[in-house]
Amino acid sequence: MVLQSQSVRDAALLIGTVVLSLSAGAIGSIATASNVSGWYQTINKPWFTPPGWLFGPAWTILYILMGASLFLILKEGWERRDVRIATGIFCIQLFFNGLWSFLFFGIPSPLLGLVCILILWCLILWMIITFSRISKIAAYLNIPYIAWVSFATVLNASIYLLNP
Repeated sequence: MVLQSQSVRDAALLIGTVVLSLSAGAIGSIATASNVSGWYQTINKPWFTPPGWLFGPAWTILYILMGASLFLILKEGWERRDVRIATGIFCIQLFFNGLWSFLFFGIPSPLLGLVCILILWCLILWMIITFSRISKIAAYLNIPYIAWVSFATVLNASIYLLNP
């Protein structure tokens, strides 16, 4: 009976952490949707800009991985100071993740988006380092995320430079 209730709690926690991550994406998509078919279509973009249909599936996978990584951290025990700190870093980077969409697409401002995504990249790196001290797997789950944000940073910078 104890194992079963622990499994239910684990399942609820996993679902909650994934939903939290996906929610940040959903909130950010509000700003994106308003300008992706307008302003974004009119600006100059670099040759390596991925097709629009790729962004939704890519971000969905990344948000699921992020949520799963947070689950692994929280499983280590909220009473641990390092878990609380790691969770705080996760939440701060998640905020900047959503903020980027509002700055880049919502305002729209490639410059403010670039400043935000550079901060986001540093926060993701900090999160990965902090997570690695608690759970190597949790840290590894965020490698695709920092890779994608690295690419997105180059894309954002290129758009900024191509649209003075």
